[in-house]
Amino acid sequence: MNEKSPAITIIKLNPQRQETWRYSGRVLNRDTNSILVEAFFNRDDLPFHGITLKNNDRFFERYYTDRWYNIFEIHDRYDDRLKAWYCNVTTPAEISQGEITYVDLALDLLVYPHGDYLVLDEDEFKELEIDTQTRHNARQALSALVEIAQAGRLGTAILNPAF
Repeated sequence: MNEKSPAITIIKLNPQRQETWRYSGRVLNRDTNSILVEAFFNRDDLPFHGITLKNNDRFFERYYTDRWYNIFEIHDRYDDRLKAWYCNVTTPAEISQGEITYVDLALDLLVYPHGDYLVLDEDEFKELEIDTQTRHNARQALSALVEIAQAGRLGTAILNPAF
């Protein structure tokens, strides 16, 4: 992590806008509608759908102010190999000086380096108390993410905000 990059706090909220997770990262680049952050996994090692998320795994995280998702590229803490992409369906990110906030809408897409993917948390999404338009936007976002994953463009999405 470049020590000259500005620090930023990432705050995940539930649909009632209550904080569920907070961590820090460093801004790698920013444009009009997105920001790329480098952060490190700050929880104990966790087996997760065929991979293990390890404390201190490196994440490159792209947040958008005009899209209903974010994309995380996960690298192993030991050898920096690509483990997976994890995509959250969310409200558009709110980016201010030193802080990124987003509302998590439960739906997630886990994409493995070889291209296979899993849609996660469908049942949890169905139970959310959200309005019809938000539900529609979330479904559209998931469809867009699946399309990007099937085209093998998640790595491009992380590096190029205008993909």
